[in-house]
Amino acid sequence: MSRAGGGRILDQEGAKGAAIATLSTVVFLGLAITLIVFSPNWPRVQEQFFNGDDFARSWPQVLSGFWLNIQLFLAAMVTIPVVALVVAVMRSLRGPGFFPIRMLAVVYTDIFRGIPLVLLILLLGFGLPALDISGLPRSAIFWGLVALTLSYAAYTAEIYRSGIDAVPESQRASARALGLTQAQTLRFAILPQAIRNVVPALMNTVVSLQKDVALLSILGIREAVREAEIYTARTFNYTSYVVATLLFLAVSVPLTRLVDWYTARDRTLRSQTAT
Repeated sequence: MSRAGGGRILDQEGAKGAAIATLSTVVFLGLAITLIVFSPNWPRVQEQFFNGDDFARSWPQVLSGFWLNIQLFLAAMVTIPVVALVVAVMRSLRGPGFFPIRMLAVVYTDIFRGIPLVLLILLLGFGLPALDISGLPRSAIFWGLVALTLSYAAYTAEIYRSGIDAVPESQRASARALGLTQAQTLRFAILPQAIRNVVPALMNTVVSLQKDVALLSILGIREAVREAEIYTARTFNYTSYVVATLLFLAVSVPLTRLVDWYTARDRTLRSQTAT
């Protein structure tokens, strides 16, 4: 069979598969929508969760809170990589003299990966300000960001460390043979390769972080979820939660697609480099 004939067969099979996938998706969504719309309690659910008037009234309030979510997310995106990289480097130091530093990094990651984020937010957000120590910040936003940073930095540090461990030992040996110190070896030889290796994994944590910022609402911070709660408490209507959901989806879905695109691109580049 000629190459052109094989290409036409592959194109036909691809078109057939796309048509089947589209048809099955339309049928599934149609059945799901029919089941929901014709359920006995759909009018009541529609009134409580998908009320157009409540959507319009709650939108400005929830959107205003969502901008605070974005600000908190961006602030955490600055602090988390820095703390995580420091912890990862501490765990990667070689030699018996650095054992206390390595142990400190291990204890940090074990503790803050073991504490659920919601508990950490409660402990720091309510516990530390209650101590009433002079000079200690009392802002809920500050302690919420600290909790996010400590928790996510522990996970991100392990991602960095996996990237560092994936760099061949010969790279470290070559750098040391050239006369570089351990710090210079990490900075110029190991870390650039390690960070490049773990960028797809780091981007996945970005998607999770964008959603987990909403947990700071338990401290009373008036971000999107808290604003939705306030509106619901005032009107006994849950449409404001749908507004908050749509706003989070408007950010998380493009972020997810970006991560998928970058991961596929990185995989393709690596395969081309290997061949």
